[in-house]
Amino acid sequence: MKQETPMNQSITGYHAHVYFDADSVATARQVCEQAAHLFPVQMGRVHARNVGPHPRWSCQLAFGPEDFDKVVPWLMLNRQGLTIFAHPETGDELRDHRDRAIWMGEMLDLDLSLFD
Repeated sequence: MKQETPMNQSITGYHAHVYFDADSVATARQVCEQAAHLFPVQMGRVHARNVGPHPRWSCQLAFGPEDFDKVVPWLMLNRQGLTIFAHPETGDELRDHRDRAIWMGEMLDLDLSLFD
């Protein structure tokens, strides 16, 4: 069986991007703040515009590999109808966003052209 990932490549962290719009910004802020309160999660800015490859307004939650098994199940159960896109950080941004991601809620098209 062919391996996709080199043996020396590892996951150094995770990002979960909580997507929202003008009607759900307060809910997104609440979910992100609660996650940051409950877990060792670094909450990024609440962007009321599209940032990077993301097709909607978003807030990033960054956390370490050791917290994946706590943070991701909590987000699955407490996302309050919001779409969340989570991906690993391995240094290969294209694959991390395109091939190694988890979607909670609606799957959206990312603008991956910036990783070319």
